[in-house]
Amino acid sequence: MGDHMFVVTGGPGSGKTSLIEALTRRGFYSMPEAGRAIIQDQVRIGGTSLPWADRSMYAELMLGWELRSWHEARVIDGPVLMDRGIPDVVGYLTLCGLPVPAHIEAAAKLYAYSRRVFLAPYWEAIFTQDAERKQDRGEAQATGKFMAETYAQFGYQLIELPMTGVEERADFVTSILKSV
Repeated sequence: MGDHMFVVTGGPGSGKTSLIEALTRRGFYSMPEAGRAIIQDQVRIGGTSLPWADRSMYAELMLGWELRSWHEARVIDGPVLMDRGIPDVVGYLTLCGLPVPAHIEAAAKLYAYSRRVFLAPYWEAIFTQDAERKQDRGEAQATGKFMAETYAQFGYQLIELPMTGVEERADFVTSILKSV
């Protein structure tokens, strides 16, 4: 059912969103990342569902966002690029050493994507921190590793993105999407 939805995952600061923006300019559909938007909203309203305050509640908000994105993408004709997916929530909780609730595990199994998942590897040269991205380099590397392991455990085939400029990465992804 989600065969036309292609997840782009990896650690923070690995170029996922820049790639998706470049592909959107080329005419592909996309769904936005949950994490940054949730952080911005929670900070704006004085909420505590933040990765540095209440990681479990932050994960629940991410799950809700990813489910909504999945349902929106389901009715779109043609490939849709997903800036992360439901298994990212499982990977995040695992990375944090938190239990993965049964309903989150069930959602990751029930709401599937294309079996091909694009993995943006940790890339020292482009990694940056900002107000919403507070992870250090070590956590960014670990996040990428956990996301790769999580998607593999759910039976996805990981396609590692080359460490090249945004347009070259977009060419790489475009060639794969056009072969589907």
